[in-house]
Amino acid sequence: MIRKDLVLSVFGIASCIPTAFSNPADIIKNPNIIFILADDLGYGDVSALNENSKIQTTNIDRLAAQGAVFTDAHSGSAVCTPTRYGILTGRYNWRSTLKKGVLGGYSSPLIPQTRKTIASMLKDGHYNTACIGKWHLGWDWDNIEKGNDSVRFDKPIKNGPTTLGFDYFYGIAGSLDMPPYVYVENDRPTALPNRLTGSEGMAFWRKGPTASDFDHEQTLPNLVGRAEKYITEKSKEKDPFFLYLALTAPHTPILPSKEFQGKSGLNDYGDFVLMVDVMIGKVMAAIDKAGIGNNTILVFTSDNGCSPMANFEELKLKGHNPSYIYRGTKADLFDGGHRIPCVVRWPEKVKPHQVTQTICLTDFMATFATLTNYPLKDNEGEDSFSLLPLLLDKNPEKYSREATVHHSINGNFTIRKGDWKLLLSAGSGGWSYPKPGKDDKVIATLPPYQLYNMKTDPSETKNLCDKFPEIVNELKVLLLKYIKDGRSTPGKTQKNDGEEISL
Repeated sequence: MIRKDLVLSVFGIASCIPTAFSNPADIIKNPNIIFILADDLGYGDVSALNENSKIQTTNIDRLAAQGAVFTDAHSGSAVCTPTRYGILTGRYNWRSTLKKGVLGGYSSPLIPQTRKTIASMLKDGHYNTACIGKWHLGWDWDNIEKGNDSVRFDKPIKNGPTTLGFDYFYGIAGSLDMPPYVYVENDRPTALPNRLTGSEGMAFWRKGPTASDFDHEQTLPNLVGRAEKYITEKSKEKDPFFLYLALTAPHTPILPSKEFQGKSGLNDYGDFVLMVDVMIGKVMAAIDKAGIGNNTILVFTSDNGCSPMANFEELKLKGHNPSYIYRGTKADLFDGGHRIPCVVRWPEKVKPHQVTQTICLTDFMATFATLTNYPLKDNEGEDSFSLLPLLLDKNPEKYSREATVHHSINGNFTIRKGDWKLLLSAGSGGWSYPKPGKDDKVIATLPPYQLYNMKTDPSETKNLCDKFPEIVNELKVLLLKYIKDGRSTPGKTQKNDGEEISL
């Protein structure tokens, strides 16, 4: 759902945008691409999507008024690492060796160098490619085989972003609450750890080695400042660029800088979201200043729903729900875990409009492949469908996604087809009630599956599995087919990695 006042402003602007084309051959070649991924930002935290929002995200709203707003967009997973894998590879993460949970700051690489990524694909198409921010997909620290305490931070890392198609990398290994707290530029740490730091509460981060140039409170503005510099520099070059800007916020540690403290009138989380919004405005200003706005695709989205660390109860007492009308939080099978804000702006070709079809963040690989005339091979982008028919708003029926699979932190599945959503779990599969491990006595009394009609019951309150067993069976059979085929797109059967997947 999108605010009615925004819809009116969107369609008022539409008349001044050039007509979009449905034929990829008509598309201007080589648009710049900037993909901004927020960390744990809820659907309801964006005021353009939530008429009751107590957080006014003016810059994100402005972006929404200028582009395509997806009101039924989803991450492939309800947690960080799996979603990032899916974005960069166009493949559901549960097909990888990681079947549940997330990686840590010392974890080995999840994506093998033999797998095509958005970055390597675009690099083959003569793009300059950069990743700035949170990686969280693993790499090899020097001497890591002898344990975390034996890492030699004065040596280069191996098998990091620069081996997967990125010409340039600056960022951190995992989340901002995961040690080690060391910036890496390309393949080298920028400074050595000289102290142990840790924090509690909303500002939580795990105790760990911290480099001399690392300041948790300044990480977000530091990353955005480097993105601004990159945009300014690359806009002067002949070749187009792809910037994957993976923000560390509003994930914990929740650290709004002094100028934002108390600004939302809610709590530190609300203040931090306002800070994120201003950072998005800085990126937009850098694009405008460089004079590249018309033919730059700017994507803004989030990796999953809002974390309970935001203190939902406190926020709701003040009238704000980060999950909007949707049930659950980050980590869950419920929509609050994986329904995310998603806006795509491309003034040269995309008129402002609203898109209500269900999409997945894995779709961006096929989208960018189509833009650059790259034919995806059978073992590339196995779960990626081009969004161009929806973006160009000419032939939306040609968007060919049949169904969408979501995954929880515990490794549970849900599948959505049309209005129907089947959860192959009696509980949330994540952190909200009924929570596996905590509410097992309650879960034992519930049906093993949950079926919801998302059109009539978007808050997932009425389990209809007993009334529509044929739909339960249909969706389960379809999910099993996707698992067995190693893909949800047309093509030759592929092999999933790691242990066999069972439902």
